[in-house]
Formats: sequence, structure tokens, C-alpha cells
Amino acid sequence: MPIFILIPGAGGVAWYWHRVVPLLQAAGHDAIAVDLPGDDEHAGLSTYADRVVTAIHGRTDVALVAQSLGGFTAPLVCARVRVRRLVFVNAMIPVPGATAADWWGNTGSIAARTAAARRGGYTARFDPTTYFLNDVPPEIIKQGEPHVHDQAERVFAEPCRFEGWPDVAIHVIAGRDDRFSPIDFQRRIARTRLNVDVDEVPGGHLVALSNPRGLVDRLLAYLRHPRRPA
Repeated sequence: MPIFILIPGAGGVAWYWHRVVPLLQAAGHDAIAVDLPGDDEHAGLSTYADRVVTAIHGRTDVALVAQSLGGFTAPLVCARVRVRRLVFVNAMIPVPGATAADWWGNTGSIAARTAAARRGGYTARFDPTTYFLNDVPPEIIKQGEPHVHDQAERVFAEPCRFEGWPDVAIHVIAGRDDRFSPIDFQRRIARTRLNVDVDEVPGGHLVALSNPRGLVDRLLAYLRHPRRPA
């Protein structure tokens, strides 16, 4: 049975996946949420990849799942170990040699986010409540407060050095209600950078917290209906 290795986004907190892991385990799969040193200014992308490779521990039946900023760690892991499939979730999908700091401008992310805010009638000025927590249940937000920490800037300035995507099935899951990376923007990036279509699930940017069942159902569907490599 494949093992799910779950990479968190900014901050690197494994707790982000705490509602997903039990559902995957209940379906008979091993699942490991990797804790990254997100607040450590001495830790770069290679250190993040080290943590993920250690969690994989030689397994080859790996479904690697990367959330948001975790998209910059995923290709470095794939360059070092064999995975069976790669899944991006509301992710920053890089190109070889790019930095996360340049990603916003290179993709038109901010313009897409601002346009979506105008259409949706909410503020275009970023704040975590509006853009990250808009659909997360209040009790989950409260539980998460002790786990939150800042993301160190080093990772944003470090080039993501990889040669290309692995010859495996690659999927992109996007939250239909994501305000940080709007769905039409994610469709464009997935098509231009990976040549794949987005699979939508109800939920915002932190969909593993707001709709874990919907996310897990989509992850498990990939195992039942494999997709050819992009």
C-alpha cells in the first residue's frame, strides 16, 4: 500500500495535516506529516528536503503531497528519491532555478488575487483571516494557535535547483474557495507549468483544515484511477 508523505506550507508545521492523517490511516494507508524547521533562518530548501527524505526512509511506494510553499521542496525530494506520484495542493509550483520570492511576480499571483478580491467583494489587502482562515472552523483555528510560527525568509531567496519533473503521475488539487491562490489562477499555472488540469475540491487555501474529508477522498481516488505521467 502506498505511503502518503505530507509536506506543509509556510511555517513548516506538521500539525497542518492533523485532520488528514487519521483519515488516510483509516483507509489503510501509512501517512506521515513532516515537520519542517520553518522558523529557522539557517535552514534552507535542502534542509527541508533532507527532512522529507528521512521521513520516506527508503520507501518507493510514496505519494508525495505538497501544500502551498511545500511545492518548492517537492521537486528537490523527487530528485533524490523515487516516488510513485506527486500531488500539489494549492501549491506554489516552481520552475527550475526560480526562487519563491520571485514566484509572485513571475506567475502574476498578486494581480490574480487582487482581481478575485474585487469580484468576491472582500479586501484586496492581505491578512491571514481573510486569505487563509476564511473557511476554517473556529475551533480548529483555536487549536492551531499554539502551533503557528513565522516562516524564515531564507527559503524565499534560495533558488529551487532541480532539472525537471519526475516521470510519474502528477496531480494538482485546488481549493475552489482559495482566496490566496484563486482557482482560475491555479488552473493557468498547472496547465502552463505541468501540462495538467486542476482537480477542484470545496475549500480555501488551508483545505486540509477546512475540508479534510474532501481532500482525502481526492487523494484516494488517484490510487484507484491512476493518471499517466504529464
